[in-house]
Amino acid sequence: MPVLRPFAKLTVPKPGTTPAVALAGMLALAACSGSDAATASFPTWHNSEVNAVSRLAAGGGVVAVTSMKPDGSLETVTLDLANGKKLWAVPATMAGRLPGMGVSAPAVVETAEDQAVVAALDPAKKGRWNATLIARDGRTGRQKWTRPVHSTFGPQRCGPYVCLSEHTALKSARVVVLDPATGKTVWTLPGLAEVEWSDAARVVFLRLAANPMIESYDLKTGKIQWQQPIEQALGPGIDLSGGWAFGAAGGNLVGYVAPYTNPQTRKVSAFGLFSMKIADGTINWMRPSVVRVYPSGNPAYAPIVRPVDQQGQYGGFARLDAVSGRVLGQITADQVPGSGWWLAFPERMDRLGFLKHNAKGAVFDLAGGQAVPVEEQRGWSFCVTDPKPLPLKQQLPGFYSVAAVCEYDLATGKRVGDNAAPPPTWFTGSQGGWRLWRDEKGAVHGVSDGTATAPGMYG
Repeated sequence: MPVLRPFAKLTVPKPGTTPAVALAGMLALAACSGSDAATASFPTWHNSEVNAVSRLAAGGGVVAVTSMKPDGSLETVTLDLANGKKLWAVPATMAGRLPGMGVSAPAVVETAEDQAVVAALDPAKKGRWNATLIARDGRTGRQKWTRPVHSTFGPQRCGPYVCLSEHTALKSARVVVLDPATGKTVWTLPGLAEVEWSDAARVVFLRLAANPMIESYDLKTGKIQWQQPIEQALGPGIDLSGGWAFGAAGGNLVGYVAPYTNPQTRKVSAFGLFSMKIADGTINWMRPSVVRVYPSGNPAYAPIVRPVDQQGQYGGFARLDAVSGRVLGQITADQVPGSGWWLAFPERMDRLGFLKHNAKGAVFDLAGGQAVPVEEQRGWSFCVTDPKPLPLKQQLPGFYSVAAVCEYDLATGKRVGDNAAPPPTWFTGSQGGWRLWRDEKGAVHGVSDGTATAPGMYG
């Protein structure tokens, strides 16, 4: 079964051209067994008033998400992190976002007073602009400042600031770094770029160009600190149209670039996994010609991969150590049980499950590479394996909700219970002791179980 991205493929636009919709992809391989059990001692909540379709952003005691209303319009919704209650909601839009990137999420920036500023795109009222970036107080929704927008991939938090890609469909494409309190421009960066990591002093961008770079900048001055071409890790012929993902593991940035087949030449771009030091851009390790499987942990947290040879044949499965890049456990290609399955993993991802819906699956111990009895083995896999595109109003077709995972009995291929238990940490990630996730109906859940901060599948 081919390993595909859980969103549509994306074609990075050249400045001066209109972003084109690429072919929609399918959800891919993978899932899990076991779960982090929430108990009465942990503050837990869920909010079913929203239909979350984007990633969740949290900070300053609030959670912000883009929600889809029944009529297909979007809205920015902010919840209280402590109890999940809705604080406020306003209309939202996208202007220039590419379907393969998924629905854009609001940006949440914590202020020095431990309060939150939520920046999101509102529909433009009139004129030549397509949207308006509006920053609001996270708790009250009170407007702080506005900025007209022609085209953008959406706002992102970058340390104590808001980063916004602007004019992404024009030759004047750039990233602006904005003060969250006033909206004033701190500095600008020409070209297309996406924030992949930041702290109070530094921001690391992926430069979306013919020769993609990872670049680090001083947040206060905009002075470049280092740059590293991705081809130094994965070889020449990088094409970001297949997609990418990044995450931080300690002082390292771990990145994944997916393969892309050029429809004209039929050549496959360079792809794989690599790690680099955030301090100076030095490459720690590289794993070219491996594909990431889904669902699985963030590239910086329990990455699961499959090697692909020059003839396009898939090998077995391996779990890598995000810090060293070494193989922690694997199974060989001849152990893969035929076709018609979806991957499944337990909480610690120490076992690899092959889920067959409504049928008996298979489970392997990753450390030893041996099959284990499937009876009483559970795993988490995508709740829906044939998702439908979102019926969004006035947007390009091909956007999908962020995927949800459900727990399955791998011996029967049936769902377990009502899926009320939190998904594993490798899927949800954790921030400040809170784990947040979207279920298959779009409801938002939160549990404060004190889990150490770590990236989830979606960052």
